[in-house]
Amino acid sequence: MVSGVFVFCKRCSKGKNGQDQRVFLKAKVNPAAKPEMEAFFRAGGIPRVSQHLGDILDTSVMTVTGKTLKENLEEYVYEYPEDSTIIKTVEEPFSKTGGVAVLHGNLCPNTAVTKPGAIDPSMHRFVGKAKCYNSEEEAEEAILGGKVQAGDVVVIRYEGPKGGPGMREMFKAMKYMYGVGLSKSAALITDGRFSGTNNGCFVGHISPEAAEGGPLAIVQDGDEILIDVDAGKLELRVSDEEIAERYKSWKLPEKHIPNGYLRLYVKAATSADQGAIIKM
Repeated sequence: MVSGVFVFCKRCSKGKNGQDQRVFLKAKVNPAAKPEMEAFFRAGGIPRVSQHLGDILDTSVMTVTGKTLKENLEEYVYEYPEDSTIIKTVEEPFSKTGGVAVLHGNLCPNTAVTKPGAIDPSMHRFVGKAKCYNSEEEAEEAILGGKVQAGDVVVIRYEGPKGGPGMREMFKAMKYMYGVGLSKSAALITDGRFSGTNNGCFVGHISPEAAEGGPLAIVQDGDEILIDVDAGKLELRVSDEEIAERYKSWKLPEKHIPNGYLRLYVKAATSADQGAIIKM
């Protein structure tokens, strides 16, 4: 499922906080916004987006129609009127940054990833209290059982490449939070990964993962966590001394992993920031 149309411009430059300004968001559809793909089509779809790009797009290229892209766009007949609430111009896009943001901080020494286009602007900076779960299933049960409240940051750990094993997709937990009305008042962070259909305040791919002894492993219920998408930060508001003290008693939880490829993967998988590939 597509959630937005992003455009890459080679001639643009870096913006504030070092964010890449060569990518901007021109259209938003479900799940990042209410309009469905049909509404994007009625608003003009890809032809309208292409026309708005002007000289950013090389329209001299030949296409499968036997005509250049410029000729195709000039001859295109729109069935419906333009809708600027769905397709924006280059000058006034939904956002001047791309759909993926890389975060840094003491909770993700090797980075983490989020999707600004799917997060309500009111949640781009969020401070909440940790609710920790050592598996996706534990978190889902807590969300559906009403144990997660507004102001919480759901922490799902041991679901990274080694911990999962296999870095499972955490889409259900975020969907459940949306379903119980917490998408704009609570957040979710994990060393697992996310589906492109998710929306709400979430951070994934936290590296190093908890199973490798990453800081996510020593987070405790009630800890204050900062998520600042615009500033590119993910921080655990606990002193370095307290973090070091917690590591003294930390042990990797036991998990039964059957013989076969998964057990091999656990031994050889790299962290998410390295692509979660097998490296011998």
